[in-house]
Parts: sequence; structure tokens; C-alpha cells
Amino acid sequence: MTLTRLSRQKPPSLFITVRFLTRHLSTSKLRDHYSFQPPPSLSLDPQKSKSNSNSHKKQKPKYRPPSSLDQIKPIYSDLPFDFRFSYTESSPTVRPIGLREPKYSPFGPGRLDREWTGVCAPAVDPKVKSLEGTEDPNLEAKRKLLRGRIQGAPLTEAERKFLVEKCQRNRNKRQINLGRDGLTHNMLNDIHNHWKFAEAVRIKCLGVPTVDMKNVCTQLEDKTFGKIIQRHGGTLILYRGRNYNRKKRPVIPLMLWKPQEPVYPRLIKTTIDGLSIEETKEMRKRGLAVPVLTKLAKNGYYGSLVPMVRDAFVVSELVRIDCTGFERSDYKKIGCKLRDLVPCILVTFEKEQIVVWRGQDYKPPEDGHFFTDREFFDDPGCDMERSDE
Repeated sequence: MTLTRLSRQKPPSLFITVRFLTRHLSTSKLRDHYSFQPPPSLSLDPQKSKSNSNSHKKQKPKYRPPSSLDQIKPIYSDLPFDFRFSYTESSPTVRPIGLREPKYSPFGPGRLDREWTGVCAPAVDPKVKSLEGTEDPNLEAKRKLLRGRIQGAPLTEAERKFLVEKCQRNRNKRQINLGRDGLTHNMLNDIHNHWKFAEAVRIKCLGVPTVDMKNVCTQLEDKTFGKIIQRHGGTLILYRGRNYNRKKRPVIPLMLWKPQEPVYPRLIKTTIDGLSIEETKEMRKRGLAVPVLTKLAKNGYYGSLVPMVRDAFVVSELVRIDCTGFERSDYKKIGCKLRDLVPCILVTFEKEQIVVWRGQDYKPPEDGHFFTDREFFDDPGCDMERSDE
């Protein structure tokens, strides 16, 4: 009976239960004891929060994407030399006969205060329009004065050995690679970035520029105002100088793309000077049949190539060098360097071979043009004599 009565009763409504709970909680002391009042810093008033944030912190400007219509201030650089893409693979004395593209500056439109001539950005005359990139003779004197101030007193033998040991491969992994393009303009910025953390930097040279390592060393010291304290094969250690201040490093604008190489005169002529057309054809056939002097490896070290060709000319009048797998522009550059350094006459580049002729009145040069395979520069007196030369 009792169960049926309870089942027939209606369940209490939700409104009654809520009213019952609020009435008992309002009269309870637990709410007063455990109630939480937020501090003023966490108040939900939006006006107060905005005023406090504006008073202490400035609002960031809204992001605006870059536009070509914005006026860009040109970068001013007081470096006393002409800006080129490659300082070792181009010569200011050789004049091109044409350009492959319009004179678009690789630094970007309006980003540099120097005019791009298609070959270089001259440091003297900003309105020059000729293709010739001859430098002002006064710039060389400025570079010598600036380099002397930065270098200061020459290093002692103990200081040189300490820096050389610190830059060895087993102790330091930092290295700059100099490849087929040689010493490029943007590489100067990389060298100064390495000089932020160390007094000397290791540079590994491979490829076409290693045919003339003297030119590589000269351009490195001339353009960075540093000092080479050791050379072993294609590995150089470049010292920044005693008075080098990284906070006052020179401004080096970066090239945004690689410019097209200009058009130069042909290296291989139809007839060799002093020979007829038939004699030239016969010499090219004999040159391709001559035994190979050496086979060059791609992206290798070619510092001993010029002495090898000079020694071979003592026995044979024609020398053939195998460049299989090379790009055509690479073995053409190697042939051009051999023509100037040996010296010799280029015969042909057919079948990825470099064939050179010693000429009719060949005399081997006796000057010490090339470095030895290893140089330490331990004697400060010899170092000063070398810098004067």
C-alpha cells in the first residue's frame, strides 16, 4: 500500500528544488567564509584594461606587405673597390665586346648608390656608362691604408701557431667553401659574419679558381683587408687583424641574383698566329692524338697544373689535358688561365679536351710565380717583405 501511494505522488518540480537550495545557501555561513573576490588586476572591465595596456605598452603597427611602389633608400658603401660578381674569375683589364642582358643591377632596383655597367658597379664615377671596368689608381692606395690600420702589428710566431691550431678541422667545424665561381661578392659578407665569433676563418678552395692560387690569395687579402697566415693546398686560414672592430664592419650590399656573364672575344681563332689554315688543322689533329698529360677530377684542386704543363713543354710541344665531365665554361676558364700563366697558345677545346701549344720560340719562365704546396708564414720579417711586394 505504501509503495503504491509513493509511486502515485508527483515528483518535486525543478523550480522547488532550486528555490530550496538557494534559500539554504543564502543563510549558510560557508558562502561567506569560502567566497572568492577577484583582485583589481583581473577585473573584467574592458575600458580599464585597455587604458592600462596603452599606458605601459605601445601598440604595434599593422602589418603592411612590401610593395614596389614604396620608396627604397639606396645603400651607401664606402668600400674602395668596384663591386663585381666574382673577383677572381673576372679581370678589369679585359674588355667585353657585348652584353647578354640589359643593365639590370643585381643588387635590386634603387638599392645601391652605384650604377651597374653590366660588368661591375664602379666606386668612383656613379654615372659611368661604358663596359670597361677600369679602377681608379687612387683606390689601391686607399685599400693599403685601410688594411694597414686594421692589421696593426704583425703576429708573432706563437700567435700564428695558436690561431692555426684553433682553426684545424678536428677543433673547429666552421668553414667557407670557395667553388667554381671563385671569390664572389656575397662571400665577403660571409667572411665578416665568421669574424664575429673568431679571429681567423678557414677557407676551402676547390674547382677552377685553384689553377691560380696566387690570385685567390691576393684578392682575399685585398677585398677583405685580412691576412692569410697559412696555406696548405687549397685550404687557407684568413686572419681578420689586431684592430678589427666587428661593430664597425664595412657595409656590404648583397647581390640578389647572379648576373649574366658578358660576351668576350673568342679564345680559339680560326688560324693560329704564324700558321696557315692547313697547318692549324693538322696541329689540332695531332693535339687530340697526343697522350694525355693528366685527367682532371671535377671540383678538384688544380694548383699543380701549371707546373706540370711547363715541365711537359720541355719534352713535347703539344700538351693535352682531359676534362671529361666538365661543363664547357669550366674548361674554357682553365684554358684561359693556362694561356696567361704558362704561357702557351690554345689549340682546341674539342671532345672536352684542352690542347695547348708551347709556340715556336718557347722559353720556360724562371720567376717564382707560384706558391709552394704549404706555407706557414712563421717569420714576421718575411711576412712584411711579402706584403710590400
